[in-house]
Amino acid sequence: MKRHYATGADTKLRIIRAAADLFHKQGVHLTSPDQIIEASGTGKGQFYYYFKNKEGLVHEVLQNHLEMIKTVQSPVSYDVNSWQELKECFIKHIELQNSFVMTRGCPIGTVGNEVTEHDELIRQDVSLIFEVVKNKFAAFFIREKAKGSLSGDTDEEQLANFCIATLQGGMLLGKVQRSSRPVEAALREALDQLQRYVIVSNKGIEGPRARQRKRASRTKSKGRT
Repeated sequence: MKRHYATGADTKLRIIRAAADLFHKQGVHLTSPDQIIEASGTGKGQFYYYFKNKEGLVHEVLQNHLEMIKTVQSPVSYDVNSWQELKECFIKHIELQNSFVMTRGCPIGTVGNEVTEHDELIRQDVSLIFEVVKNKFAAFFIREKAKGSLSGDTDEEQLANFCIATLQGGMLLGKVQRSSRPVEAALREALDQLQRYVIVSNKGIEGPRARQRKRASRTKSKGRT
C-alpha cells in the first residue's frame, strides 16, 4: 500500500513539474494536456486521474510554486536578512532569466499575465504567492527599521511591493528585448532607490533621507538662534 502511494505521488509530481516548465516556456493557454503528458512521460489515464481539468492542474502548479517559496526550495530565495542578500536575490532573477537565454519571464508572472476575469481561482493563487513574497521582503525592511537602519517614516509594505513590481517589470522587459541589460539597469536603480531610505549603511554612510533630516534640523536650529 505504501509503495503504491509513493509511486502515485511521484507520478503526480512529475506531471506538475512538466506542466510548470511548459507554462513558464509558452504560457498556460498554449500548453495542451497532450504536451504535458509527453513531457512528463505519463499516460492519459494517469493524467486525468489526478487532474480533472486544466484549471485544477494550474492550481496545483501554483500551489507547488508557493510551497517551494515558503520552504526556501525555489530557485530564488526571498528570505532576505541583509542588504547583500537582497542584492543577491535580485541578481538571482537575472541569472535565472539568462539560463533561458532571456526567452522566459517570471514563472509566476507568466501565469498571472494570462489571468482573465473568469480565472478567479488562478488569480487568487497568483495573488497569494505575491503576498507571501511581499511579506518576506517586508519582514526584512521591518527588521532594518527596528534596528534603526531605516528612517522612521518608511512604509515597509510599500517598499516590498516596489521590489516585486521592479522584478516583474524588469523580467518582462528583458524577455521582450531578449537582453539582460534592461533588467540589470532596472534592478540597480531599484537598489539605489531603496538605499535612499537607509539612515546608516553597513559602511557607516548616511543615506539621502538621513542627510535631509540633518540639514532640516540644522536649519531649524539656526532659526531659533
